[in-house]
Amino acid sequence: MRFTEFNFQPSLLEGIESSGYETATPVQEQVIPLIMAGKDLIASAQTGTGKTAAFLLPIMNHLSANSYHERVRTLILVPTRELAIQIGQVIEGLSYFTNISSIAIYGGSDGQNFVAEKKALQTGADIVVCTPGRLLAHLKMGYVDFDGIQFLVLDEADRMLDMGFQDDINSIISHIPKKRQTLLFSATMPEKIRRLARNILHEPAEINIAISKPPEKIVQQAYIIYEPQKLPLVKYLLQSTPHRSAVVFCGRKQDVKQLARELQQAKMKVAEIHSDLEQSQREEVLQGFTSGRIPIIIATDILSRGIDIDTIDLVINYDVPHDGEDYVHRIGRTARAEADGIAMTLVSDKEQNQFADIETLLGKSVDKIAVPEQFGSTPAYLPNTRRNSGGGFVNKKKKFYNKGKRN
Repeated sequence: MRFTEFNFQPSLLEGIESSGYETATPVQEQVIPLIMAGKDLIASAQTGTGKTAAFLLPIMNHLSANSYHERVRTLILVPTRELAIQIGQVIEGLSYFTNISSIAIYGGSDGQNFVAEKKALQTGADIVVCTPGRLLAHLKMGYVDFDGIQFLVLDEADRMLDMGFQDDINSIISHIPKKRQTLLFSATMPEKIRRLARNILHEPAEINIAISKPPEKIVQQAYIIYEPQKLPLVKYLLQSTPHRSAVVFCGRKQDVKQLARELQQAKMKVAEIHSDLEQSQREEVLQGFTSGRIPIIIATDILSRGIDIDTIDLVINYDVPHDGEDYVHRIGRTARAEADGIAMTLVSDKEQNQFADIETLLGKSVDKIAVPEQFGSTPAYLPNTRRNSGGGFVNKKKKFYNKGKRN
């Protein structure tokens, strides 16, 4: 199902297209219509199934279609600052062409961020993504007004309860109007989650989505490197790995364009595919790729779904996908029709936690390949030991108090 079939607001569709989304994942197909119909929801869905966009898109569609109120309208509770930052970044991309404002609130940031968070909570923001402890610190000071909240989302609810946030969550919910739409997402459904659901949800719909797994015949490899090493390593891998057809996936179209230029300057026959190209241009590139005239395509995730070319025997992830569903779709472009295929992922030091989450979803560790000595020293693979940093605002180009539409 394509995102154009959900009847979203035109401004939101622009953000969806610019973010490289075209086809909905299974969880999105099931969840989006239920949320748009106003139903409370309890969903068993792991990180990696596309659940973030599944709850964000219908909420953002409602917010962009209705006039702004000087209050917080959506509250998203998450267990960790990393997840708060990640969801904030997704909101930033999807809301680019709308008048939706947002802020991420989490512990560990400095006093200046706390002041910015306080201002946003006092004057209003359409979407607040936060960790329970940090939000409680604001609530206890008495200036937070949640009377305008229309949507409450609990993401990774089982993890929040495992981390001891049960009382914090109950305290936060006591400040929120009972008349609201509540969405609860959890990777598992133990009895404590069902008790929480019974207490805070009203006649909820229930769905259960499991992430798909890539075919076993795909040889998966990972290179643990620093970000500046990615470009020279991609050149080396494409030149040293035998292949008939290769696809290099990048998360951003700017990276696609830059990488294509660099490889062309290295006298490699490559073409690019991204949302800035007309459909006719994409078809022309794919025709050249299918015929073998173009052996390498650099692409965004726009190419990760729906393309079925039997000759692709090498896939390289220039960056780590944001979720496991994208990873599965990317590497699934190879080893088709009983053929063999290799999928390589370049993992920078800042992407290690992200890749470890994907390995958890896959249920196995991906082989880590030694980087040739010519590229210099590389980081150790130590996921879950590094913490991301970031400002309070998830949209640095559009402050929470800027309600006007972007020019």
